[in-house]
Amino acid sequence: MVKLTTNAQLKALAKISEVVASDGYLENILEQVVAIVAELMNSNICSLMLLNDQTKFLEIKATQSFSNLYINKQPLKLGEGIAGKVALQNKPITIKDVSKEPEYKHQDIAQKEGLKSLLCVPLCVRNNVIGVINCYTSEPHSFTKSEIALLLTISNLAAISFENTNLIIKSKLIEEELAMRKKIERAKGILMKEANLSEEEAYKRLKNYSMNNRKSMEDIADIILIVDEIKHPVKGDH
Repeated sequence: MVKLTTNAQLKALAKISEVVASDGYLENILEQVVAIVAELMNSNICSLMLLNDQTKFLEIKATQSFSNLYINKQPLKLGEGIAGKVALQNKPITIKDVSKEPEYKHQDIAQKEGLKSLLCVPLCVRNNVIGVINCYTSEPHSFTKSEIALLLTISNLAAISFENTNLIIKSKLIEEELAMRKKIERAKGILMKEANLSEEEAYKRLKNYSMNNRKSMEDIADIILIVDEIKHPVKGDH
């Protein structure tokens, strides 16, 4: 493995920072990150695995490798194999020779793909492990403290992508929730005016319409708003 220069490390970190800060799709960002890492670390296979919240299995989500054998390998349980252990313990692990490591799974794939040494680091968001990054070499290599620290830094940068994505999703959900509430409030106001109902009575009627017609309250509110617009068109509308 080629010795990493400070300049090469800084360039790689700058590239990854730029990629992470972009507004691209998360999958594309992760693919670019592993490609940069593979080139920087002279790794024949670099992959990013995410922990499935429901199954608690680690699944490959990004890799620069074109090997179908590696890409389609079986997911790992939390605590299973090297990657599973890293995710469970939230600590990096280095393996000098995966073919001689009893805990390493998929020995057959390692042999066919010529995988030798492995550096695996956790991927965390707010101290919660959400996955791992794997970096393999084709020749035996003892990963240095600086190489481990570098991959951990890259892992932290990659985690920003998840944080940004989560914030966008949460923001969108909040906007949708507020928009829905506004619709329901407007529909409730129309019922109060048209049917001379109290606020509580109007809300109950909306709820009953929703249950009886097996539609969401937002759908019922939309219908009421449309009917009201037809009955009371805005001046100037044709």
